[in-house]
Order: sequence, then structure tokens, then C-alpha cells
Amino acid sequence: EVQLVESGGGLVQAGGSLRLSCVASGFAFTTYAIGWFRQAPGKEREAVACLRRGDFSPYLADSVRDRFTISSDNDKNTAYLHMNNLKPEDTAVYYCAADALVCHTVMDHWGKGTLVTVSS
Repeated sequence: EVQLVESGGGLVQAGGSLRLSCVASGFAFTTYAIGWFRQAPGKEREAVACLRRGDFSPYLADSVRDRFTISSDNDKNTAYLHMNNLKPEDTAVYYCAADALVCHTVMDHWGKGTLVTVSS
């Protein structure tokens, strides 16, 4: 059974940092694209960052490119989202997702999400 379990969310002041973790199981971690998505209240889900299948080259959305990084520890089957200089508009539920082919908005598998709240 495929499982993706996120952790690391919480309340942080603007300008602060958080690191989200996603522990994966039930599939070959290094052969999947692994991504982070977020959904703010009243808004559609959007892609934040993704590690592409194969070479694990990173994609980052323009809105976070200078502040967030995505990485993985393949020995631990874990992906990370490092978030710096957080802004109130980063407040959202953050989801980890995995896909056997590519990074896109309709990934094969999803975690349940972790809430990030950034206060001004």
C-alpha cells in the first residue's frame, strides 16, 4: 500500500522558516516524481515544488523560487520542503504527492496534508 505521510507544519511568524517532511512507503521512491502542493482556503490547489522522476531535478513555482527548496533523502524514502522567509500568503495545507511518470497536478498518490499558518 502506498503511503505518504507529511509532518512539520505549524504556526510561524512572517519571515520565519519551516521544514516539511514526507515519508513515503509502498513504492520505489527513487523511480517516482515527488512533489509538494498546497491549497489555501477558498483557493485551488497549486503546485509548489517537485522532484522530477529519474534525475530528481527540481521544479519550483515562481512564487516560492527564491524562498523554498525541495530535497530528498533516498535512503530514508523522505522528501523535504524547506521554506524560508515565509509570508502570510503561504498559509495553506501542504500536500506531498507521488507519481510514476511526471510532476503534474493530478499525481497518482497523495498524503493527507499538513497545515502551515503564517502570521503577520
